[in-house]
Amino acid sequence: MSAAPSTAWLEQNQAYLIRAFAALRRRVGDAAVSTVDEAALAPMTPPAAIDTLADTFALSTFERELLLLCAGVEMDSALAAHCTQASGRSRPGEITFALALASLENPHWSALAPSGPLRRFRLIEMEQGHGVTAAPLRIDERILHYLAGLNRIDPRLDGLLFAKPQPARLAPDHRRLLEETIGPAVGQMSPDEVLHLFGDDPAGQEDIAAAIAQRAGRALFVLRLEDTPSAAAEIDQFVQLWTREARLLPASLLLQWENETASAGARMLAERLPGILMVASRDPLRLHRRIERYEVNKPEPAGQRQLWKEALGPVGGNLDDALDTVSAQFRLSADAVATIAASLPAAEAADGKALGARLWHTCRSFSRPRLEALAERIVPSVQWDDLVLPEMQKQTLRRLAAQARHRMTVYETWGFSARGRRGLGLSALFSGPSGTGKTLAAEVIAGDLNLDLYRIDLSSVVSKYIGETEKNLKQLFDAAEIGGVLLLFDEADALFGKRAEVKDSHDRYANIEVSYLLQRMESFQGLAILTTNLKSSLDRAFQRRLRFTVDFPFPDETQREAIWARVFPAQTPTGNLQADRLARLNMTGGNIRNIALNAAFLAAEAGASVDMSHVLQAARMEAIKIERPLSAVEVRGWI
Repeated sequence: MSAAPSTAWLEQNQAYLIRAFAALRRRVGDAAVSTVDEAALAPMTPPAAIDTLADTFALSTFERELLLLCAGVEMDSALAAHCTQASGRSRPGEITFALALASLENPHWSALAPSGPLRRFRLIEMEQGHGVTAAPLRIDERILHYLAGLNRIDPRLDGLLFAKPQPARLAPDHRRLLEETIGPAVGQMSPDEVLHLFGDDPAGQEDIAAAIAQRAGRALFVLRLEDTPSAAAEIDQFVQLWTREARLLPASLLLQWENETASAGARMLAERLPGILMVASRDPLRLHRRIERYEVNKPEPAGQRQLWKEALGPVGGNLDDALDTVSAQFRLSADAVATIAASLPAAEAADGKALGARLWHTCRSFSRPRLEALAERIVPSVQWDDLVLPEMQKQTLRRLAAQARHRMTVYETWGFSARGRRGLGLSALFSGPSGTGKTLAAEVIAGDLNLDLYRIDLSSVVSKYIGETEKNLKQLFDAAEIGGVLLLFDEADALFGKRAEVKDSHDRYANIEVSYLLQRMESFQGLAILTTNLKSSLDRAFQRRLRFTVDFPFPDETQREAIWARVFPAQTPTGNLQADRLARLNMTGGNIRNIALNAAFLAAEAGASVDMSHVLQAARMEAIKIERPLSAVEVRGWI
């Protein structure tokens, strides 16, 4: 009955119920029913709903008839009236166990035992406050609809669970894992085992769970952690109702915990749910049940590329280079790839360049992580020409961008990833005095690679509470690993400083945090840039794990002149600004930009073009701010 029943079956099932209710009326004393055609009550093909339910829950003949009697008083007014008369009750349609014992064949007391199927699976409800024989009995509404031919999940669970459809396609790695490992293992699992799918691909875990359920002829329902009942009474009800639904539908259940820490209620539920249970989470978990674990992560670049080719079909032939770039940069689930591919406009299919740009933009928007609480998103607005550095530093930065651009070729096509993916992430250290262009360089690289730039808010990440910093960093890296981002750890020495000698528990936990950082930086497959004013304060073990190190020197006079020559936008009205004289001001590029901005406001207030006098006033303001007096040599000849 998991599929929609045919009209013919529904009509036959209704006719069968009518005949069964007539037979029950005769048993409770309806003289109008003189005989019952026993042949008319022979099993249907396919079976009537009552017979399917009786087989599903192993009901005895008496339990089956009692359930039918409870349904009959709801669906047959004549039967309800005779039951009221026979039981001597004032409320119409009310039946008792005493009436059933007196009227039905093969009665037995265990039919209403709490451990019996009628009450254990909540097929009928017994009103409290009466003796067993005198308590009014009612059929559960969900069971009443089932007997009538409507097999839909109980409304009390409908708001908590969502049905997971069968996946259109599985990632190649996931398909292989299902066929070669998980599929054969599931058939040998004992009824009380837990199938645990862990890793960074929640959607892929759900796809595999749905495929497992389908092979068993079952639907799959998913319970999110935030929807899990927490109170003991609610958990009891959920266990009872789901145990019944698993048989009626039939269906399997997946507890989806994703990146969250399971609550006490969620763990209690996982311990109590009978039968083979599936649980999905980011990290491995422990329960007091036997667990069969399998790691399910988002496909690696080669698998990503194959997914794109399958999802795009013939259109993918125009996007070979774009697919390489997207596959190397983004780590998406098979479901996400299919969704994005379906959203691409057909009008751009013939134009490979336009379609490739649209594909990148859509992936970037889809993957944009939720890092607002821990990082600041910076929209890059500068280019390589805006960066004033010695030529060696510029070449190193361009090599960094080039490696990010050609990862697919080197790692996948040329086989470097076959030796393991650890250490394949791109990480760089930018060191130098404040204001020398470290953050600006990160903006330039992010803009060149068309990535989102996130500057880590250290005040939000670092916590005085033990374990909180590690938790925040885990959340940060987990979100960033989807792809499409450049992580910028500003003033990284606050996080990646030298590990201290262990003198107390705080030192020990601080060292654990640094070790965790080193581990995640090494396994992080994205692009991360760290800046520091004090390179010597960084842990040497950490520095060894960096792919690039770029020193940003204090700009010399020639470089300062180049900065002054381009610091004012083309739209800014200027008058007789002399970059060669301004270059004598011994300040970094960051200070120069502050001076230029303040000078522009001074000129705007005066209603004039920016000239040397405005720059001089702004320079004096900046000098006071940084507590460094200007020398006469620096400003000689300005005005």
